[in-house]
Amino acid sequence: MAQAHEVAGLLGGAELVEAAVDGARGDKSRFTRGVEQLLLDGDAEIGVHSAKDLPSAIVPELAIGGVPVREDAADAWVGKDGSLDAVPEGARVGTASLRRRAQLLALRPDLDVRELHGNVDTRLRKLGDGEVDALVLAAAGLRRLGREGEISFLLEPGEMTPAAGQGALALQARSDDEASRAAAASVSDETALVEVTAERAAVAALDASCNTPLGIHARRDGERLEIEAFAGLPDGSEWVRDRLDGSSEHALELGEQVADRLKAVGADELLRRAEAMA
Repeated sequence: MAQAHEVAGLLGGAELVEAAVDGARGDKSRFTRGVEQLLLDGDAEIGVHSAKDLPSAIVPELAIGGVPVREDAADAWVGKDGSLDAVPEGARVGTASLRRRAQLLALRPDLDVRELHGNVDTRLRKLGDGEVDALVLAAAGLRRLGREGEISFLLEPGEMTPAAGQGALALQARSDDEASRAAAASVSDETALVEVTAERAAVAALDASCNTPLGIHARRDGERLEIEAFAGLPDGSEWVRDRLDGSSEHALELGEQVADRLKAVGADELLRRAEAMA
C-alpha cells in the first residue's frame, strides 16, 4: 500500500484498489496474483508490484508499462554493529531469503542464520524482543516505511548481490489498454527500466524461482551497464559470482549473457541443487 500511494502521487492522484494476498509461503506469485486479477477483470487500470516479486513470465494479456525511479537496491543490516567484520562470531541473524542466507554464510560461515518471516514491523519487533541479534532487510522497504533510521549499514552489491528488481517498482497494465500503459510510461524512469530489464532477462534465462539463491543486480552509468551476479547453495558451501559490463542499449542481451556465463561455470546445476535443498 505504501508503494501504491507513492505511484498514485506520481500520477497526480488515483483511486487505490486493494488486492488480497492469495497463496502459501514459498509461492512467490501470491504477492502479485491478486493485483493481476484486478487488472484482468477490469477492476483496476494499473497494478503496482515490487519488481522483485513479479515472476519473469507474466500472462500475455498484461504488460509492464513502466518502472519509476528506483530506490537503493542494497540489502541493509539492522543491528548493533557498524560493519560485517564487527559482527560477533555466532551472531543470530534473521532472514526469510535463501539468497541472503547463502551470501551471508559464504561471507561469514560462523553466523547463525535463522529463518524469520513476517512484514518489516513484525521482524523489527522480533529483533527488539531478542529473538535474533540482527536482521538483513531491503533498504528500499525500510525507507518506504519511514524506518531508514533502523539501518546500521548497507551491504555492497559485490558482497551481498541484491535480488533482481530489488528497490524497484513495476507498473503493470492490460496489453490492450493503451491509455493505462501510456500513464504508466509517463512516470517511468529510463535508467530503472534498463536495469530491471537486464535483471529480469537473466532470471528468465536461468529459469530461477523463489527457492533459488540467486542475486542479479544491474547498475547503469550513462551508456554503460554493469551486472553483478551470484548463485549458490543455501548453506553457503558452494557459490559462483560474475560481473559483466556493456552498452546499456543492449540490456536484455547483457542479462542473457551473464546467465550464460553463470551456466558455463555450473550455476544452473547449483541452483537445481539449491531448490532441492529448499
